[in-house]
Amino acid sequence: MSRRFAKSFPVSSSGFEIETELSIHALDLKIATAEVPVRYASRPENSHSKLNTYRDGLRILWIIMKMYRALKPLHFYGGIGLAQCLVAVILGAPIVATFLETGLVPRFPTAILATGIMQIGILSTTAGVILKAISEGRREAKRLRYLQLPSLSAMPTFT
Repeated sequence: MSRRFAKSFPVSSSGFEIETELSIHALDLKIATAEVPVRYASRPENSHSKLNTYRDGLRILWIIMKMYRALKPLHFYGGIGLAQCLVAVILGAPIVATFLETGLVPRFPTAILATGIMQIGILSTTAGVILKAISEGRREAKRLRYLQLPSLSAMPTFT
């Protein structure tokens, strides 16, 4: 990990989630990464692991979802909005068909529910579009800040 990368990284978690944050931060800023092979040995006898598969896995999934929401808001909120619009169409299609046949709306509460869900879906998608623009501006600012930090080759050497 370079000095530039370490200085640009906003630490917001502890534990195993930090590895996920480091990876996502590098991907978001389009920083070159490489895997470094390390030797691995079995655990010494009578030692106990602090890992908890389910708890740690859920914490990592939670941080991925939080970062996905922050870095890809259009996909996140747009997906939620699309699902809501689909539910509204499924609820409202029979009502519209009945209205076109008879001119009456027999299930008025369902019509109101479908309309409300559609509005929330459209608002969710709109929020995703707005947050995407904000996110892109923040990403560009983070990238510029990263590039402003001196790299190791630009650091003065003292002998």
